[in-house]
Amino acid sequence: MKFNHKLIAVCTAFGLMLSGCERSFEELEKDPNRAVTAPASLVLQGIEFDMYDNIGRPFSSEMRWNQFYAINYNYYGNNEYTWSTFTDHYTTLKNVVKMEEEAKRAGLADVNVYSALGKFFRAFFIDQMSVRGGDLPASEALKGLEVLTPKYDSQKEVYMQILTWLDQSNAEMSSLIAAGNTKVTGDFYLGEDLVKWQKVVNSFRLRILLRLSKKENEAGMNVKSQFAEIIANPTKYPLLSGMADNLEFKSNVYNKYPSNPDNFGFDATRQNMAQTYVGLLTARKDPRVMVTTEPAGAQLKAGKKPSDFTAFIAASSGEDLSDMSNKAGKNNGAGFAPGEYSFQSRSRYYSNYVGESTFLVGYPEMCFNIAEGIARGWATGSAESWYKKGIQASQEFYGVKTGTLTMTYSKTGGRASTDFANYTVDFNFDQYYAQPLVKYAGNNIGGIEQIVTQKYLAFFMNSGMEAYFNYIRTGFPKFMTGVGTGNSGRIAVRWQYPLSERTTNAANYNAAIQSQFAGKDDINQPLWLAK
Repeated sequence: MKFNHKLIAVCTAFGLMLSGCERSFEELEKDPNRAVTAPASLVLQGIEFDMYDNIGRPFSSEMRWNQFYAINYNYYGNNEYTWSTFTDHYTTLKNVVKMEEEAKRAGLADVNVYSALGKFFRAFFIDQMSVRGGDLPASEALKGLEVLTPKYDSQKEVYMQILTWLDQSNAEMSSLIAAGNTKVTGDFYLGEDLVKWQKVVNSFRLRILLRLSKKENEAGMNVKSQFAEIIANPTKYPLLSGMADNLEFKSNVYNKYPSNPDNFGFDATRQNMAQTYVGLLTARKDPRVMVTTEPAGAQLKAGKKPSDFTAFIAASSGEDLSDMSNKAGKNNGAGFAPGEYSFQSRSRYYSNYVGESTFLVGYPEMCFNIAEGIARGWATGSAESWYKKGIQASQEFYGVKTGTLTMTYSKTGGRASTDFANYTVDFNFDQYYAQPLVKYAGNNIGGIEQIVTQKYLAFFMNSGMEAYFNYIRTGFPKFMTGVGTGNSGRIAVRWQYPLSERTTNAANYNAAIQSQFAGKDDINQPLWLAK
């Protein structure tokens, strides 16, 4: 019999093709163009950007709720405290888990720079949700298919877990630093330096402990003793030592500062300053107002100099929005006529794409937190000394220090972003501090009000909603209300839970709403933190 070798070769090849198709569905569904793994360093960068983009971005609606500025054009929004749901950060937290897994996949030990940072990120994002909403899935969250409907932990349990994570993060960082493992590859906040990250972790922990000031005697939490231990043991719990240690986002031409030359014509005149912020500065003759704020056009037209603190006039956040719009200034065909209200500094916020660095955890806040803790009797030390350090750190960030200061303002109050002029003002910190409104009143309620007020001023356009959270916690400084803030003249005290919780975790959601708020997911129901 004579064989056709070519035919055999073709049949053999065809058979191999058929056998190659006998692969499992799991193999076939894999997309070779879609990555299923990524370096921990790359995942870290996404997490870090979420911290800024979802929480710390300046010139956002949250800054209106902090009453730093107010919107006067209803097409872009309003100043009402009638928000609904808080942002769900569990997607970012899933990336935290992935970062930890990828670090292990790459061969790192159980304790590594990413595991240490992972505990901080858990604490950071869980706090941002719980301080807005209340009870939260924490202990059973992030377990994937193991637990599809995680239970809600009480807010007390949530904050005990947050404090535990932060303590564990600090301990892991200490062991890594002692072994010389200090490089956090991929970190763009602190130059890949774990030593600086440890300072951030402990400074953030002070924020959390102050968050719990109404629970200072709560059984099992040890709020006061934890605060005292951190202050008394700087070797074990290193803290931020200056502005160079800030956890801050630096804008660039690719990630532009939210207010920049591109959007000057859209929002520079539709967001006038709020009196809560401006009034506190002008009452204290604080030059920071001249750095962040323009003198009101109508005041300049009336003959006042830009160096006159009384030339800075802002609107109450509670003012009717149409009234505010009319007073802010109308377009008369030749540009904006001088209005009654001050706008944000055009030269500082609209002349370039970089703007100013945005703090997420900053040295001024830490100073004020230490001062407040000491004033409350939680630790020993000089509250006044830390209070002064906080003021000076914030002022120097804006270039305000003893000497002759050069300020820049928009001469006409019009739309031209480059129509600037300079003026000078003399400043002496000792004279500034000697004012009754500024000089520390002592470790009492008056002193605490001064500390929290100065902390509020230092929060301008940074640290997310911390200014608001401090107001809810202490009542300082007093926020303004009226028809413009809506909500029947009330400042809302919480957010509702995300819609996804109501649809995918309904039983646990309903149980949490019932136990906390008698069944009503209401923005005016106080949290456990505030009681």
